[in-house]
Amino acid sequence: MRPTYDQRLVDDETILPPLSAGRPGLRTYSEDVTIDFDGRVFHWAGPAPHFFVSVPEAQCEELRAASRFVTYGWGMIPVHVRIGAAEWRTSLFPKDGRYLVPLRLSVRRAEGIEEGDEVSVHLDLRT
Repeated sequence: MRPTYDQRLVDDETILPPLSAGRPGLRTYSEDVTIDFDGRVFHWAGPAPHFFVSVPEAQCEELRAASRFVTYGWGMIPVHVRIGAAEWRTSLFPKDGRYLVPLRLSVRRAEGIEEGDEVSVHLDLRT
């Protein structure tokens, strides 16, 4: 079965829901993607040091399925994040086949988050 103009063929048997129509020429992912997980905070000491939480592999599958419809370049995926009472918008970084949630300094301070802490993360894909 071939998909219609507004459907996406994933493999020979799976057709995903239609894409929603946004601005002319812009197509967005129509499914709501919400992910909850617990992860350990780590510090990356690269050229631009920052703190992150890795999205578990199982949840990365769903993000990869949506990524080609929502990424704005370099594989970045726009999300709305909630940890404790802190909420913010950011983008997930692709790294080694997984995704990283960047943790802002203001969020770490407000929630008392330190390197090595286990945090509960709620993600909503922004489309």
